[in-house]
Amino acid sequence: MSPIHRAERHRAHARGAGQHGADKHEADKHEADLHAADTVAADTVAANTGEAAGRGPRARLVRRWLPRATLASALVLLTAGCNSTTVERLGLRNPLTTQAKLVVSLWQGSWIAALAVGAVVWGGILWAVVVYRKRGDDKIPHQVRYNLPIEIMYTVIPFIMVGVLFYFTARDENNIDALSAHPDVVVDVTGFQWSWEFQYPQYAVKNSDAGVTEVGYMWNGDVGKANNTNELPLLEIPDHETVRFNLRSNDVVHSFWILPFDFKRDVLPDHPNHFQVTPTATLYSGPDTIGRCSELCGLYHSRMLFRIKIVTPAQFKAWVTAQQKLQNASGGAQ
Repeated sequence: MSPIHRAERHRAHARGAGQHGADKHEADKHEADLHAADTVAADTVAANTGEAAGRGPRARLVRRWLPRATLASALVLLTAGCNSTTVERLGLRNPLTTQAKLVVSLWQGSWIAALAVGAVVWGGILWAVVVYRKRGDDKIPHQVRYNLPIEIMYTVIPFIMVGVLFYFTARDENNIDALSAHPDVVVDVTGFQWSWEFQYPQYAVKNSDAGVTEVGYMWNGDVGKANNTNELPLLEIPDHETVRFNLRSNDVVHSFWILPFDFKRDVLPDHPNHFQVTPTATLYSGPDTIGRCSELCGLYHSRMLFRIKIVTPAQFKAWVTAQQKLQNASGGAQ
């Protein structure tokens, strides 16, 4: 065979081998495409199956009622044991003084203001979420970060809100702290570890510059039959009359707290404190008749209790006169 024939044969063989390789490559590529298509189809079926399961009647029912049930449970827990007036006062005690009514009114107003601000903020957030939600394009909403009027509004409105809250707070605080020149009853309160002493200087007692004095024992900590609640110091005051309290401490810092006053004031050593109330109703029994120290003052702080009674002016006059006679006869406090 001539060299020319051998070259032609070699070229033909090479072309055949190349064609065979190309065919094999095409077959492998086709097989890979089929495998990918099968994978995508399987994923689509699985997704559709899961979506269909998620869109079933039971799933829709769960999604619809779960938030409602959660909200209802929260409301039940929040209002359990509360009557309508407790909810109206937003957790505060029934006010028994004119000053306590101011406290409740300020508390309610603060909540109303807070809820109004919250409604505006939540409404703005929901409005932005709904109006400017993504609609299938990447168009950026109109930006107002350099809008001067809006920025001024953002600054001025909070100042107005703070100013309004400050005005009502300062007004009510001044009324609560106001002291009349001639109160109907004066009570000197002395706190010490771990009890109280109450003196009525308007009702004189022989051999005493403090007047009628009420003392008692520290609570023994027993909640059963052996408790000594009846031996606690007694504070008795009349309703519908102004009562001024002069507070002082013999040792450490205490705090004088009567629950239905919705108010408490520190009892400080070497720094007399004062406040005045006008009771609007009587108080004879119940948990609100126990006053306490609300400032941690040592080992038996929790036992520093006293009794409080709010009676009619006639009852108070009879009680304090009886105490006056008894202490005049015995020569000291009872």
